[in-house]
Amino acid sequence: MVQLVGSLRKEVAESLSTCRVLVVGAGGIGCELLKNLVLTGFKNIEVIDLDIIDVSNLNRQFLFQKKHVGKSKAQVAKESVLQFCPTANITAYHDSIMNPDYNVEFFRNFMLVMNALDNRAARNHVNRMCLAADIPLIESGTAGYLGQVTVIKKGLTECYECQPKPTQKTFPGCTIRNTPSEPIHCIVWAKYLFNQLFGEEDADQEVSPDTADPEASWNPAETEARAMASETDGDIKRVSTKEWARSTGYDPAKLFNKVRERRLFKDDIMYLLTMDKLWKKRKAPLPLDWHQLESQGRPQGEVKAVGLKDQQVLGVWGYCQLFQHSIETLRSELQEKGDGAELVWDKDDAPALDFVTAAANLRMHIFSMTMKSRFDIKSMAGNIIPAIATTNAIIAGLIVMEGLKVVSGELESCRTIFLNKHPNLRKKLLVPCILDPPCANCYVCASRPEVTVKLNVLKTTVLALQDRILKERFGMVAPDVNIEDGKGTILISSEEGETDANNGKFLSDFGIRNGSRLQSDDFLQDYTLLINVLHAEDLEKDVEFEVVGDAPDKAPPPPSNQEDASSIANGNKDSAQPSTSNAAAEVDDVMIVESEGEEEEEASSSSAAAVPTSGTKRKHLDDETGEASVKRPRTNQSHEAADAEDDDDDDDIIALD
Repeated sequence: MVQLVGSLRKEVAESLSTCRVLVVGAGGIGCELLKNLVLTGFKNIEVIDLDIIDVSNLNRQFLFQKKHVGKSKAQVAKESVLQFCPTANITAYHDSIMNPDYNVEFFRNFMLVMNALDNRAARNHVNRMCLAADIPLIESGTAGYLGQVTVIKKGLTECYECQPKPTQKTFPGCTIRNTPSEPIHCIVWAKYLFNQLFGEEDADQEVSPDTADPEASWNPAETEARAMASETDGDIKRVSTKEWARSTGYDPAKLFNKVRERRLFKDDIMYLLTMDKLWKKRKAPLPLDWHQLESQGRPQGEVKAVGLKDQQVLGVWGYCQLFQHSIETLRSELQEKGDGAELVWDKDDAPALDFVTAAANLRMHIFSMTMKSRFDIKSMAGNIIPAIATTNAIIAGLIVMEGLKVVSGELESCRTIFLNKHPNLRKKLLVPCILDPPCANCYVCASRPEVTVKLNVLKTTVLALQDRILKERFGMVAPDVNIEDGKGTILISSEEGETDANNGKFLSDFGIRNGSRLQSDDFLQDYTLLINVLHAEDLEKDVEFEVVGDAPDKAPPPPSNQEDASSIANGNKDSAQPSTSNAAAEVDDVMIVESEGEEEEEASSSSAAAVPTSGTKRKHLDDETGEASVKRPRTNQSHEAADAEDDDDDDDIIALD
């Protein structure tokens, strides 16, 4: 006779009351998940989240109320959940999971970890910590009406990083700087301008033609004068926008005039108008003049906008005023940080968003585009996909279902489960999929992780190796690098200041050449990676390095003889089919992009695509973070259906980071 406690077997209920679980993220899915956990019988829960509660969270993160705005998500979630089950033992951390305090020993305290994160770096980190601690991890995420849940267990399943992710889709620089045709182009331009003025300058993010170049002037006389000066001096002195802005103390009026001098709103447009060929098939831009706008805007005033503040579209002069006000606020933030400080673009930072909203709309007006509201700008700048509370609830329920299997010791019955917007051919919205085994060549979970990186040792600096390759590409937090040269030469140390003198030197300065091997250790992640260096001087323009064999965009198409969809049935363990994570048609590729800053609004990229459904097409997003692997169960849904046009349905995009 099976004894039941509620709807659970007695032994399972007892396990739930004693096991410790970690929930990473207390956003949309996190709120639903915490509530489900305590109501199911989990008694010992720890939750960690660095975010604070924003008004925009209140429409779906039901553990939070208006009075909680500005408070820690983790702490408030704990207090609210305890009202459901006062006897639960819940610990809340208002902190980043990437803090070194949460090391491998910390993770070993738990029987199960449940992820609800919003960025790839943190997902990579938790994945590696769970692998190092040999603790099961449940990944989950939602994007609009789409969602998924999957289980990761060392040695049994693919890890989060087993499948390579396609690189993000970027825009050509000439489109951003010369011929924007869509609002997103203007938004990217405005974000570049933010960095040029307040953040870390990047030569690849220039916002205007190089007006210090003799050939860049639209005035013939000025061109000739600069050409002569160039021949005389042999070089041209270039002063960055940020240097000039700092020299003025970020005076708003001078800064706007400087912006005009930098040919962004007026002179640059006049320069572009001289390029006749650009405008033969395009509508020519209209330069903006600050003084004219000021004289026209102030006496007449702006037409009073109606509706919610964030959804209002101001007039041109209104955005000029917003531009000025945001500069004043950002200047104050810089002054508070001290000399040499830099600001980091964050869509949730009001002054930064105001600046980008104003600058982007002014540029849209110049290029005859319909201006956008602050809400729309934030959505596009941060790659937000609307969050659906019902989707979060479904996914949170599935997480607990998989968690019960893990706690019961039934890992073999765990599944990746996809939630689709439209039913499949079996009229099912939920489709289970057998977990894939580990990838033998994974540079994270293989028995001896090893990669080959093609780069130019004569041009690649130690700092680029550390930041661009080890941290950004391979997700390390604090790498230590030794050269396998028989001497154990230390190239990079995680100890602050120990190898800073090496940063500006080239790899070749340390004897690194074609065939050299580097060993990189991240002791926080308990992770070691061997790097084989392949020297190459024929890399494409603007390509710093390539990971050999890493070509996710060229994955083979799915086999034509896919299994009959009738073999898939919801909730039947025997009917689940293996996924085909390495069989991805390009049209179904999905782009992982940063979502609203909430943990829930992304799908786990260990299997980052929902099952293709008839009549839909997965689309790439055109902004900064886009990375994803593609994974789907075998069904007989045709590619013709997947290729169907769905251009006005952006909810079909899976968004992860």
